[in-house]
Amino acid sequence: MAKDFLADAVRRNGCEPHTIHADRGGAMVSKPVSELLVDLGVLRSHSRPRTSNDNPYSEAQFKTMKYVPDFPDRFGSLADARAFCEGFFLAYNHEHRHSGIGMHTPASVHFGTAQQIRVQRQATLNRAYAAHPERFARRPRPPVLPEVAWINQPVHQQSQPAS
Repeated sequence: MAKDFLADAVRRNGCEPHTIHADRGGAMVSKPVSELLVDLGVLRSHSRPRTSNDNPYSEAQFKTMKYVPDFPDRFGSLADARAFCEGFFLAYNHEHRHSGIGMHTPASVHFGTAQQIRVQRQATLNRAYAAHPERFARRPRPPVLPEVAWINQPVHQQSQPAS
């Protein structure tokens, strides 16, 4: 199932990811999934055993989901759980603006529209500043998009401490 899920995700998104980060669950370390990722040239990154914060993005998403006001104490059925998750992930990826990515949606960043939106935000801020400069301590700027985001930053990419 995991192999089919990953193959379908790659097919639907039209590109192979550079790296997939996963826990060490049986599905993600299975031979079919491993072979698929090797065939696609996708690197694998795995969480360390008993280290729950190795994937902070996933952990943050789970916390957000669990604290949604309509998150049930329990689901009545698998179909109920799937329906809830489908609605949640649709909103999380296409409506919820994330502070870590400049108040954009994950879909906007993924599909490459974030920079265009940032330009539009700057134009709106420029108009507001021109109309009422007294309301601002300085010229406003929209939040900056990070250039890269890492789950487990490779050692050669980590910045060296100042001496």
